Amino acid sequence: MELPKQYVDNMSKLLSGDEFSQYMASFNANKYSGLRVNTLKLSCEEFEKICPFPIKRIPWIENGYYYDEEYKPAKHPYYFAGLYYIQEPSAMTPANRLPINSGDKVLDMCAAPGGKTTELAAKLNGTGVLYTNDISNTRAKALLKNVELMGISNAYVLSEDPKKLVNYFENYFDKILVDAPCSGEGMFRKDSNLIKEWENNGPDYYAAIQKELILYAYDMLKPGGYIMFSTCTFSPLENEETILHLMNNREGVTLCDISPYEGFSNGLMGLSKCVRIWPHKMEGEGHFLALIKKENDEAIVNYRTNKKDKAPKLNDEVLKFFKLLNFEIPLDELIIIDDMLLWLPKEGINEAKLRKLRSGLLLGTLDNKRFEPSQALAMYLKKDMFKNTIDFLADDPMVIKYLKGETLEVLADTANGWNLVCVDGFSLGFAKLNNGTLKNKYYKGWRWQ
Repeated sequence: MELPKQYVDNMSKLLSGDEFSQYMASFNANKYSGLRVNTLKLSCEEFEKICPFPIKRIPWIENGYYYDEEYKPAKHPYYFAGLYYIQEPSAMTPANRLPINSGDKVLDMCAAPGGKTTELAAKLNGTGVLYTNDISNTRAKALLKNVELMGISNAYVLSEDPKKLVNYFENYFDKILVDAPCSGEGMFRKDSNLIKEWENNGPDYYAAIQKELILYAYDMLKPGGYIMFSTCTFSPLENEETILHLMNNREGVTLCDISPYEGFSNGLMGLSKCVRIWPHKMEGEGHFLALIKKENDEAIVNYRTNKKDKAPKLNDEVLKFFKLLNFEIPLDELIIIDDMLLWLPKEGINEAKLRKLRSGLLLGTLDNKRFEPSQALAMYLKKDMFKNTIDFLADDPMVIKYLKGETLEVLADTANGWNLVCVDGFSLGFAKLNNGTLKNKYYKGWRWQ
């Protein structure tokens, strides 16, 4: 791998002689592949019992595992059931170390494709509200897919300029994650194409963006709240200098200790509470983290919540479908937007002026008197939450046929009509059964290729 001379020179100044040699040698070592268990769906102990390929615990991430590259976790039905998210091990750290409490209002400011968002949602465990945002509409669509695949119900998926968000959420969030756009120096070994991008837009370019983002985040943070700032780069210009910029431009900024691990290194420039993850010291590609608390208690906290209108009028098909659910959906938390029936989070603000890809959980679409339940709802449901289910074993050829969108002929001990299709007890999607013929309703855009 040919690295830019300027980059090598920068790293030689950043690391001592022996450390620099070890760092450069890491480019010839194997990269590490990881996945993170989606604890909204199952526990780590349950996953370990059913995982179909060898895994090894990532020692500083409770629900993280290494796997060998020869295996393809994204080509297993469990991936389509949302049981895990494939993520580089170092990149699991920011969401893991941000202290999330039940009921928190949380923002993931630069969220796509969703690796950190999905862990924040798992830590909320259906409580509070999660706003997950990416300024790129294309990237936000990938974010939306992962939110739905993981079965997340209490999220707003936005595609907005963070500067605009400040107008609606000043002093609002309990916790904010800013995994900032960066020059990606920690990803060179994983993706050599990033080297060319670094040459076109290096640390100077991204540092300017980060200094704006961290101020926006701080202004949206409630007094007493926490920001986790992170990057996958090594340049102090994009890391420590961004933190110093915040400290020099806002009151009450306090750096906090991050739950330690033996391989973590301290931040530079006197910011010893920041954490640096180096690929020559740990089994990961590298990351930078800073946990920031807003100590200023003089600000007026924004307590706005959704104004609850009366429950929308639902047609007979919706009410008939709801009878198949083994739980009650509070009707006053539903809203109809265009042809979409949405279940809004109890917390949060469904701000009409923001560009949203999704508000809460999409239950389904309405067409005159018809109702089509959504793929998102299927992924939210557990097997015991729906009356009619068809459950395949993971090695049953029917599973792949279903994921490819094929019509199936089945022998099923269940009623005709809407059925929740599962694999080993975990939901995959909906289908309509009619006397042994299973009409496939698996979402076309997600089908097995």
